[in-house]
Amino acid sequence: MKKVLILACAFLFVATMAFAAGPRTYQVTGPVLEIKGDVIVVKKGSNNWEVAKSAATKVNGDLKVGSKVTIEYTMTATKIDVKEDKKADAKKKK
Repeated sequence: MKKVLILACAFLFVATMAFAAGPRTYQVTGPVLEIKGDVIVVKKGSNNWEVAKSAATKVNGDLKVGSKVTIEYTMTATKIDVKEDKKADAKKKK
């Protein structure tokens, strides 16, 4: 019984840490087509992906056009516009 309880606690701890770690990380892999300042263009399938990098971005190896890279990234909101729900406001006034 103790083993089951310890296993359940360990599972809950790991699950909690996964959610508390922050935004989900994604990745794209392919050849570098272009490097424009702080933007790297990578070919993935038939699509070109533009990924921004900052001074804090860790680069391992010689980043140059033609190199095959794997870029890990997170999605970050730069602006959020909240739209008013006119139907909900009309119901509240009644």
